[in-house]
Formats: sequence, structure tokens, C-alpha cells
Amino acid sequence: MMIKEQTHSDLAIPPGEYLAEVISELGMTKNELAQRMNRPAPKLSAIFTGDKAITPDTALQLEMVVGVPAHIWTGLEAEYRLTLARNQETFQVQRLQDERKLVTRYNYSELVKLGLVAMKTKPIEKVRELQHFFGVTSLENIASLKRYQVAFRQGAGKRLPEATSAWLRIGELQGQKSESASFKKEVLESVLQPLRSMTRLSPEIFVPQLRQTLLDAGVVLVLSPHLPKTYLHGSTFWLGQNKAVLMLTIRGRWADIFWFSFFHELGHLLLHGKQMVFLEGDIHGDELEKFEIEANKFAADILIPPKDYDTFTKTKSFYKQDIDIFARRLDIDPGIVVGRLQHDGLLEPSWQNCLRSRYEWKDS
Repeated sequence: MMIKEQTHSDLAIPPGEYLAEVISELGMTKNELAQRMNRPAPKLSAIFTGDKAITPDTALQLEMVVGVPAHIWTGLEAEYRLTLARNQETFQVQRLQDERKLVTRYNYSELVKLGLVAMKTKPIEKVRELQHFFGVTSLENIASLKRYQVAFRQGAGKRLPEATSAWLRIGELQGQKSESASFKKEVLESVLQPLRSMTRLSPEIFVPQLRQTLLDAGVVLVLSPHLPKTYLHGSTFWLGQNKAVLMLTIRGRWADIFWFSFFHELGHLLLHGKQMVFLEGDIHGDELEKFEIEANKFAADILIPPKDYDTFTKTKSFYKQDIDIFARRLDIDPGIVVGRLQHDGLLEPSWQNCLRSRYEWKDS
């Protein structure tokens, strides 16, 4: 058998254009053609533009009315559809090529380490993996998705939007597969003190307790490693009307910063609700600053009630034993007291750091 090489035009010409030429030569209008075929004119009009395919039945009718064999019409239709498909495939490949430059911005190598995307060597395959990870047909679609443009508690540094989107997607996926009660503000408020007491526990003990307590209040806790170029400590967003997601990292690894970030995000849920889900630019900077100040105050006051803090700081006695006794009385980790005193300038940075603990990620 010999295979003949063929060349194909990338110009997709609908068979309807040839049909228009044929009926013109016959001195026939489109309306007359529709009447002769006993077909509605609007439906036949879609054939002329290529929006509707010429089926075998239609091809036989055209053969009878205009005299051009049916196999010509079906052949032209097949070639047209094949050219469209070929052009679409070319477009898809070109788009994948164009999106290769975005791969590193989405922290692809970090997502591989976390087992969230497969290890690939070809850039186009990495793009496809990221598209699957985000559930989009193009990485360019991600920037317009509202759920990846929420408020964050972050440290110093210029945040990379693509890296941030990847981090938030981790929380979104875990949130979607986690079952929780419907969010109830009053339930969450009722467990604030027990949550505060967990600061004295080790992660092995408090993490499962923390997760379940929040699930019962309609909040999914997602602990995720910090991704480069995100500079994030935490974030809160909503999945539907009745489920909130609270994401945290252990950036810096200090336990007191982790807990402050935790209660800061709880503050957003209790004080601001769904107001914190907004497109960047939808609210002014001063209003966002107001939200952040309110959440910071909420976290600070929950961890160390203002009256207790004022009484303690007036003593100006911040020795290790004094801090430890004060922390025990409040039933919080002493590192939280040290962190607060350092933040307020009442202790020099690094003083009494022996009372501060750090968290580590485990492989599991």
C-alpha cells in the first residue's frame, strides 16, 4: 500500500460558501432553496455560515435540489470540521507554549514536593498539570477568579499573585473535601476560651482537637507549608454560604506568631464575616487597614485580656518566673506573653526567647 502525502490548508471554509455560489449560478435565492427543501429558512441560514453541519440527510436533499452529489457535500463538511479541529489544536498548543513562562511563578517545584502535581520535565506538561490542579482551561483565567483574591495576614515582602493563588488553591481543595457543620458565629464564639487554652499543648495534641472544634463551628482548618514569594501567615475565605476555610502556615516557626495569626483570622470571621472576600481594589486601602487593625486587636485581646495585660505591665517585672506565672494564670503559653512584650517594645528583641517555642513540619 502506498501512502500519499497530502497538504492541508489551515483556512476553514464552510460548505455553505460553496452552496451560496451554486444557488447563485442557478438564479435561486436562499429563501427559495429553503422552500424547495421544505426547511425553515433560519436553520438553513446556519448552514451557510458554518454554524450548523450538513448532515447526510441534508446532503441528499441538496443533491436533489441543486444537482451536486451528496458525497461532495459530506466531503466538504468533513474537511471543514477537520480543519476547525486542527486549527483548534494548533491554538491550544500555542496557548500552552505561551503559558510556560507562568510555571515557576506558581511554585511548581514546591507543589511537586507536596505531592499536589506530578513531576514533569517538559514545560507544556507542567502547564497541563497546573491547569488540572487549578481546574481551569487556561492559567490566564486564574487572575480573574474572585476566590484567589481574598485578604491575607502577611509579613514583609512583595507577594507574588501566582504563588498566592497556588497556596490558596491548596486550602480550597482541602476545604472542598472536608465535611463540616454549617457555620455558626455563636458556636465559634463559645469555644474561644478552650481554643486559647490549646496554646499550651504540643502540636501533636492540639492539632486534631483544633480541627474538630472548628469543624463543629463550620470552619475548616487547613495547615499548609509557606510557599516562596507569598509571605503569608494566614488567610480566611468562604466556600459557599455555610463553610469557612481558615488557612495557616508556620512561617518563621514561632508558636506565638502562629497563634496570633490564628486568632487574627478568627477575628475576621467573627467581626467581618463574608466582607473579607473581595476583589483586590474593591475596597479602599484605609478600609482594609481598618479590618486588619480590628482583627489584630481581637487577637491580642483574646490571647491576653487588656485589663490583665495592663496590670502585669505596670509591674515592669518581666523575669522568666514572672512571665511564666502570669501565663499560667491566663492558661496560655508563656511564649505568647513574651511575643506581646517584645512587640510592644517592653522587652528587647530576643529577650526571654527561652520561653518561646517553635513548630516544625513533619513529613506526614
